Amino acid sequence: MSIDITKMRNIGISAHIDSGKTTLSERILFYSNKIHAIHEVRGKDGVGATMDHMELERERGITIQSAATQVEWKNHTINLIDTPGHVDFTIEVERSLRVLDGAILVLCAVGGVQSQSITVDRQLKRYHVPRIAFINKCDRTGANPFKVKNQLREKLGLNAVLIQLPIGLEDKLEGVVDLITMRAVYFDGDAGTEVRPAEIPPHLKEDAEKCREELIDAISMFSDELAEKYLGGEELEENLIRAAVRRGTLEEKFVPVMVGSAYKNKGIQPLLDAVNYYLPNPTEVKNYALDLDNHEEQRELSPDEKSPTVALGFKLEDGQYGQLTYVRIYQGALKKGDELMNTRSRKRFKVGRLVRMHSDNMEDINEGSPGDIVALFGIECASGDTFCGGGLNYAMTSMYVPEPVISLALNPKDKKSSDQMGKALNRFTKEDPTFRTFVDGESNETIIQGMGELHLEVYIERMRREYKCEVETGKPQVAYREAIQQRSEFNYTHKKQTGGSGQYGRVAGYMEPWAGGDYEFVDNIKGGAIPTEFIPSCDKGFKEAVKKGSLIGFPIVNIRCVINDGQSHPVDSSDIAFQMAAIGAFREAYGKAKPCILEPIMKVSVEGPTEFQGNIFASINQRRGIISSSTEDGTFSRVEAEVPLSEMFGYSTVLRSLTQGKAEFTMEFEKYGKVPASISEALIKNFAEKRKEQK
Repeated sequence: MSIDITKMRNIGISAHIDSGKTTLSERILFYSNKIHAIHEVRGKDGVGATMDHMELERERGITIQSAATQVEWKNHTINLIDTPGHVDFTIEVERSLRVLDGAILVLCAVGGVQSQSITVDRQLKRYHVPRIAFINKCDRTGANPFKVKNQLREKLGLNAVLIQLPIGLEDKLEGVVDLITMRAVYFDGDAGTEVRPAEIPPHLKEDAEKCREELIDAISMFSDELAEKYLGGEELEENLIRAAVRRGTLEEKFVPVMVGSAYKNKGIQPLLDAVNYYLPNPTEVKNYALDLDNHEEQRELSPDEKSPTVALGFKLEDGQYGQLTYVRIYQGALKKGDELMNTRSRKRFKVGRLVRMHSDNMEDINEGSPGDIVALFGIECASGDTFCGGGLNYAMTSMYVPEPVISLALNPKDKKSSDQMGKALNRFTKEDPTFRTFVDGESNETIIQGMGELHLEVYIERMRREYKCEVETGKPQVAYREAIQQRSEFNYTHKKQTGGSGQYGRVAGYMEPWAGGDYEFVDNIKGGAIPTEFIPSCDKGFKEAVKKGSLIGFPIVNIRCVINDGQSHPVDSSDIAFQMAAIGAFREAYGKAKPCILEPIMKVSVEGPTEFQGNIFASINQRRGIISSSTEDGTFSRVEAEVPLSEMFGYSTVLRSLTQGKAEFTMEFEKYGKVPASISEALIKNFAEKRKEQK
């Protein structure tokens, strides 16, 4: 069965927390006859939204894992991925965008462009994903889609233009006006299933004409034919306008803005039409792979069934039947029984069971065509691996994986939990590249690291439920760093004389603060004072030394080590002697370079009713926060601040009690900043006491 690839769309729904992504995807499934009843995210029927299939997601009313499904709409096949909004699950959004061709950016008609919308927009730009904006929740009190459209222009720098107007707002929302066909559209029937076109209501005629002028004006730059007809005052055909909107959208120079309310079932069918009209099919997106046999040269992939297969495994899930790998096919087809190679592990494997996913249900298929998103069973791989057929050795460029900023110590309560914990951690680290785990050499505790409190909380809860594994958690640990504040010289000789050949190496030079990255090694040796073969040994020694600073035992960053002199011995010098000399030299100079402690500073954005703004300010100031901006929108205000991560633990509880549960906050890593002296002393003291205990 071969699908017409020009009638396929791979799209994602992404937005700020609680803008209604999952509610929207539920409606899309309903109107495309994929499900026969609508369930709400926090529904009273106890079922929960289809795409939130984890028990945890249903309880908390949030999306944790992106879910994939496929729907049919007017002879088009749409692969849809619903992504989480919480910044803790950033990787879920990143990995989904990596394989999508287009996106629906959902915004709340009241909240507008919120902090997370900015993050999502940055990700869309990074992967060059064309988008349609959908202003949801137009039925809420205080809804103002015109304000949101202006925010899209000002805050995100998008060329956003309305292609629809709402008929009525808040509780009077009745339908939408389509500015392309200049007709009103109403949604009748129990769940808005009957789409009824009608004349534009007289009181909206003037507004509609004014907005249509703006629209035509904005898209005429994408079509000369349209511009000529428009200037000549001729009638503009609908398909001419649509072609211009499509062109602008695909070039990422235009964003069509649509309005509606997913909860009230208004405006969803036109949005699906717009996905078909304006978002790209797999042939219109240029995808590249790196040819590993030819110095990683870029090769453009063609969405052609006959070409050798290239596919990317972008997400792993461990189900009851073993590991499930979500795969996006970029080139060639994927058939049962095909032999493919994983170009990272260099292992060959046969495609056994091939399935298409619908949230957590699956249907077996025999083949997937180019551009399709399918899932494979029982193959060994990691997230982000490339699978090739026909002797190709390509790698798709990998995803951007942010560094973890918070860690927790875990202790299993009994032997059974200990075994289960190992299994669970093994699975989670494979599924999620931002979740890491290791055993601390000094305290022998298992440490988990992640993107935020919620991120780690969800994994601990999942261990409890899915693995019946009871663990105790230590206090959250912040990923501190150490750095130096001034230049410091070293001249160190490492001598060791025992029977037989000894060890000898002298290393001289200096270390200095360096803003260009974490660590740099510079070789300024003249006249062979240190033989060339021992230069890498010095670099190795310094690299070893920066792993643990002497203040609190955290890695040292922003440092440059320069060697300009030294001495070797014809017999006693060796690789290890110069490594030891470099470590000794580093320690000698480090204490004199005014070392200091750095802590992760988070960009925090708090949103809530204006009446609580004073409380919000106070709560940030108490946490050593620096407020960078605050904006008010009628009854709603937003405060942006930079706050050290160590002060943010338990903030959600405090914020809820200060604002009667009406405010919410998001945070993401911004930069490393210097720790104040009093806190720095306390950290150093704690570290010294801990070392004593361990001895």
